[in-house]
Amino acid sequence: MVARPGWPHTEVMDMDARELMKELREDHRNMSVVLELLDTLVEQMDAGKDPDFELFDEIMRYMTVYPDAVHHPKEDVVYEQLRQARPDLAEDLDHVPDDHSDIAHLGSLLRDEVEAVNAGAAVRREKMIEDTTAYVRRMRKHILWEEEDLFKRIDKMLDADAQTVTYRGTNTSRTRSSSSRSRRASAA
Repeated sequence: MVARPGWPHTEVMDMDARELMKELREDHRNMSVVLELLDTLVEQMDAGKDPDFELFDEIMRYMTVYPDAVHHPKEDVVYEQLRQARPDLAEDLDHVPDDHSDIAHLGSLLRDEVEAVNAGAAVRREKMIEDTTAYVRRMRKHILWEEEDLFKRIDKMLDADAQTVTYRGTNTSRTRSSSSRSRRASAA
């Protein structure tokens, strides 16, 4: 195993970071599917139909609980690793916590509206359409930015680390082979 200052188990950390990245990308794919469902609900409301508000409520529960409890903490781990290991790749990331907070706020407002409708309160259709559309746009914009910018930076960091680990492993193998040959030559 190759050790780095601050990272006593480099190979394990690299594997964990790579696994986290796979999970984050899978989360984005799942959230994108859910955003498509929200688009369908907006189309129904826009056409004057009543959407399935129980489904709407479940969607908003997922979108307001899972990202804050699971997805964003995973991102924070990888962001922090990027900041520590590659500050040159971590420029302009200070807005990420604010983005997550803004998205959580929009989601919470929309979830409150859906819960109000399910409790029998009157909520203007136009407001529901406007708020749902704003939430979906904001989520898509954020996911797109992470996929096309931030995740590429993280991949670059992980690829550089993987090359370093492989290179050192190759050197160690050559050193062992050379040492073995030297010992065999001395014994002969």
